[in-house]
Amino acid sequence: MTVEAIVFYFFAGLTLLGAVGVITMRNAVQAVLCLVLTFFSAAVLWMLLEAEFLAVTLVLVYVGAVMVLFLFVVMMLDVDYAQLKSGFTKYLPLGIVMALALFGAIYWVIRNEALGEIPEPAKHGADYSNVTVLGKLLYTEYFYAFEVAGVILLVAIIAAISLTFRGRRDRRGQSVPTQHQTSREERLRVVSMESGPRQDAHLQKDTQGKKKRRRKTKKKGDEA
Repeated sequence: MTVEAIVFYFFAGLTLLGAVGVITMRNAVQAVLCLVLTFFSAAVLWMLLEAEFLAVTLVLVYVGAVMVLFLFVVMMLDVDYAQLKSGFTKYLPLGIVMALALFGAIYWVIRNEALGEIPEPAKHGADYSNVTVLGKLLYTEYFYAFEVAGVILLVAIIAAISLTFRGRRDRRGQSVPTQHQTSREERLRVVSMESGPRQDAHLQKDTQGKKKRRRKTKKKGDEA
């Protein structure tokens, strides 16, 4: 067994263990870490196939950005693990059936004699660059398709921002046309209130009554 085969079987086993850990771990943070291990092992397998661009993209984009974002979101959210566990046991038979069907289809494609043997990828020299070949294909043969895909993604980003942006709710601004459309009734409000002298007379009666009560209590204290 060659060193390349040993590296392949080792990281293929890590990929399977990480994928199983994603769906079996009870802690969501540990499940995300297992997914990071799965992506990293898959990147090594891409390196063995001399697809350096896909391997680097898998590590930088998924492991370095998407998974870190998932990890922070999972750590900030209050995940109900009991509900997740109940949902896992509920859909476990369906998941097993789908997994067996998928592996059966893969085995049939690989072992089918009508398709013939799958050729081994051709080996390249040390000066071969997968990124250079991919760049030449994107900007020569698939240039129009690449540009159309970029325009579609740009339109999707602009549409998503315009649909979700509502502006600051506490923002205040001056609208001159709205101010010109206001009427006198909206600017001035007349309130009916009692006149001042009546309130003063009422307060005078209260103060006189308090003074009389104090005098009575003082006289009773002197007599006693």
